[in-house]
This record gives sequence, structure tokens and C-alpha cells, in this order.
Amino acid sequence: QVQLVESGGGLVQAGGSLRLSCAASGRTFSGYDMGWLRQAPGKERVFVAAISWSGGSTYYADSVKGRFTISRDNAKNTVSLQMNSLKPEDTAVYYCARRTMGFTVVDANGYAYWGQGTQVTVSS
Repeated sequence: QVQLVESGGGLVQAGGSLRLSCAASGRTFSGYDMGWLRQAPGKERVFVAAISWSGGSTYYADSVKGRFTISRDNAKNTVSLQMNSLKPEDTAVYYCARRTMGFTVVDANGYAYWGQGTQVTVSS
């Protein structure tokens, strides 16, 4: 059973950068597609980025493409999200999650087994 722990969130001014990390415990998540999702207060959970089990393919929401980079290190059992040129609209709780079956890779409904999340706040 995989347990996920997100870290790296914080308060940053618009235009700044943050790097989020997700660490797995209990077992490796190599072999699973992984994604980052985010949820602002009172809003729906949305897809942000995903990476294939091998790390060979990445996917991004249009809203973050060119600014965010997802990566993984299966040897270290971690997934990261480098966020540059942050905007106030990026403010949300960010979660990493393991992909499930039945949905496309860019559908937020296709991810489960979330960690506790990490808060990202971007001030104007």
C-alpha cells in the first residue's frame, strides 16, 4: 500500500518559483503513472501535470504549460513539480496522486490515493 506525502509549498510573490516534492512510503510507486492535482477553496479538483510510469511522457494542463515541469526519480521513490513564473491563479492545495483506470491521463477523476497536500499561495 502506497502512502504519499507532499511538501515544498509556501507563500511566494507572483513571478516566483517553488518546487514541490512527493515521497512515497510503504512501497515503491515505480510502475504507476503519477500526477499532480490542485484544488482551490470552494472549487473543483483539477488536473495539473502527469508523468508516465517510465518518466518518458509528460502531460500538462494548458494553464501551466511552459511554466511547470513534472519529473520523477523512481530510484528515490519521488515525484516533483517545479513551478516557475507563478501567478495568483496558481494558489491552491497541491496533491500528488496515483493514477487509476477508467479515465484519460489528463482527467482529474482518474487519480486517487492522495497525500495530505501542500498549500501554495501566490500573492499579487
